[in-house]
Amino acid sequence: MSTPEDLKDLYTDELKDLWSANDQMKRLVKKITTKASDPKLKEMLTNSVEGIDKHTAVLKELIAGQDEKTSKEHCKGMEGLVEEATKHIVEEGPKKGPLLDALIIAQYQRMTHYGIAGFGTAAAYAKALGLREDTTKLKAATKEIYGGDEYMNKLAETTVNLQAADD
Repeated sequence: MSTPEDLKDLYTDELKDLWSANDQMKRLVKKITTKASDPKLKEMLTNSVEGIDKHTAVLKELIAGQDEKTSKEHCKGMEGLVEEATKHIVEEGPKKGPLLDALIIAQYQRMTHYGIAGFGTAAAYAKALGLREDTTKLKAATKEIYGGDEYMNKLAETTVNLQAADD
């Protein structure tokens, strides 16, 4: 990110960062979906990839709407989260079963919370800039991400964590 000169610069930098974050998260989610054993978790992870694609399309559209080059800027924050998740799930984690599912949910939620913060921040910038349509789209994306996070909470609390405890 170059030195921002105004809120519009912060806004477009946030959008580009989120695009990169989404791409990184999507690659990992595709990889870990095959490791999940709980059918509802597998389904949620598969649906998540579609949601990430949808949100990335919104980001590209909003960047283009700012007369910016439609490009992403590498997100080091998500890079760290993906490295951590890869280490715990792919490299060192349990090979399968409820304990791995619980770990997948925890790592997924960490990445999701980054997205919630980023999309919420971008929506706040858009609102301050008077970009009503952008604000609406970003708030809708944030709400969808929250919904996925809540679903993962429910799945963890009602089945996956209980199964992991019994293992």
